[in-house]
Amino acid sequence: MDLVVTKTEHETDEIRSLYLEPTDGAVLQPWSAGAHVHGELPSGLIRQYSLSNDPVNLTQYRISVLLEKSGRGGSAEIHKTVREGDTLWVGGPSNLFPLVEAPGYLFIAGGIGITPILPMIRMAQRARRDWRLVYGGRTLKSLAFIRELGEMVGGNIVYVPQDEQGFPDIHGEIMDISETWKIYACGPPGLLSATERECARAGRTESLRLERFVADPEAEHVSRMDDSAFEVKLHRSGTTISVPADRSILAAVREVRPEVQFDCQVGFCGTCETRVLDGVVDHRDKVLDEDERATNTTMMICVSRAKSARLVLDI
Repeated sequence: MDLVVTKTEHETDEIRSLYLEPTDGAVLQPWSAGAHVHGELPSGLIRQYSLSNDPVNLTQYRISVLLEKSGRGGSAEIHKTVREGDTLWVGGPSNLFPLVEAPGYLFIAGGIGITPILPMIRMAQRARRDWRLVYGGRTLKSLAFIRELGEMVGGNIVYVPQDEQGFPDIHGEIMDISETWKIYACGPPGLLSATERECARAGRTESLRLERFVADPEAEHVSRMDDSAFEVKLHRSGTTISVPADRSILAAVREVRPEVQFDCQVGFCGTCETRVLDGVVDHRDKVLDEDERATNTTMMICVSRAKSARLVLDI
């Protein structure tokens, strides 16, 4: 749908928020904490953005974007080009990082990773659940939404500016919470890798949910020497295409269906998630958990491949 930028705000020197409302005053689609939307920028770039405001507010979406100087252009456009009064096409919302029911929550955020966590805290408050936030960043000045967080009640917040306190004590935080609590983390790769390691060390891997905004540089490369070619049938058109050993499904599909959406191309954002109608998937993404992979019902076509000779996709 088309949404108008009704307000912009700098949360820090490098984080800018856009407030988006329907052009006709209509009610927005309901969403839950952890959700994201796809926004088409004036240049035609399509990017994925977490919703950072309160899910009960269906008159307005807020997206908050970090300026990435070495990024692919989307964040720079948000910061330097988009203005109040501009109209953007926004798709969604959808949610790959939902808040599940639990007696309590440990939230771990680093930098811009606070954006999907903010609505989660509001949901935890509303459900009268215990919660604790560990929020790290380079400096105290780099931490966004401190005033907004200060108005939240029912939990505890620990700010960890790296220049003053170093890295958050992830191990200590995990050991201090009840085994019934869920752990949600979003932030830079180093923070998420440390959280994964400490959860494994504490036997809490099943309690952990992560969202990555950038790929983990320590992750195994998704292509392999033993990759082989296979066929993909596009169910809606009936077209069958060949996927060579050295190409992704996404690249092959876009030759005949260039409108297929994608973003990260390394398996962590979920934009290209596609329904699987037949065949066996070789999952290589960072989005689906083991239970979701076992259902063999969806896949990330930017990185995952086929174990069978043929896949049928809902495209």
